Amino acid sequence: MIRLAKYIAGAGYCSRRAACRLIEAGEVLLNGRPALHTDRVSLNDQVVVQGQRLKPVTEYHYFLFNKPVGVDCVCNPSDPDSILHFMPSGEGIPRLFPVGRLDKDSHGLMLLTNHGELCQRLLHPDFYHEKEYRVVVDQPLTEGFFRAMAAGVEYGGIQTRPCQIYRVNDRCFNIILTQGLNRQIRRMCKALGYKVVDLQRVRLMSICLSDLPCSYFRVLTAEELQLLFSLLV
Repeated sequence: MIRLAKYIAGAGYCSRRAACRLIEAGEVLLNGRPALHTDRVSLNDQVVVQGQRLKPVTEYHYFLFNKPVGVDCVCNPSDPDSILHFMPSGEGIPRLFPVGRLDKDSHGLMLLTNHGELCQRLLHPDFYHEKEYRVVVDQPLTEGFFRAMAAGVEYGGIQTRPCQIYRVNDRCFNIILTQGLNRQIRRMCKALGYKVVDLQRVRLMSICLSDLPCSYFRVLTAEELQLLFSLLV
């Protein structure tokens, strides 16, 4: 028997964190009763999430999506800007969900999957997985800015982890983070007196956006998946 949130994630409905939020909101029934976080589930149990009975996943799917500005990563079907309306669909493609979030004003790499355990592994802050971004700001960059960003920035009672950062040109840099705080790069820059005017995620661990056009998606290759899973061991 396994924890309910892990079961929901394993069934490809959403990530484990999102499953916990659904349980807390009373959106999950276990054998006809409101579910609890402490519930454990076997294959003989009936789990219903938001009116949908879950079935064990028999096949996992992995897509790379180049999210445009204006798309919201919250999976809200009533929101026309929700990423749900931009996901791959069709025969043989199950319900997918995004691995993590990219704020509505940003664009770039999103991993879409029905593999809940992969999502949990990639998002857990203890694993320090790299995410790389290309950032354009509103004024010329200084050496002091680079030193401060690399050392970690304090804002709103938060101290960010040290990170890697390098210059692209006078107002553009790439930054590699190992954490995923809400609007982290924008807030780091603001704390140092800069405003972000463009932010693109270009890499998640070994998965690179490369030349995938904006608003397009593609299936991850076998080689990409093999390398990604080898790094998660």
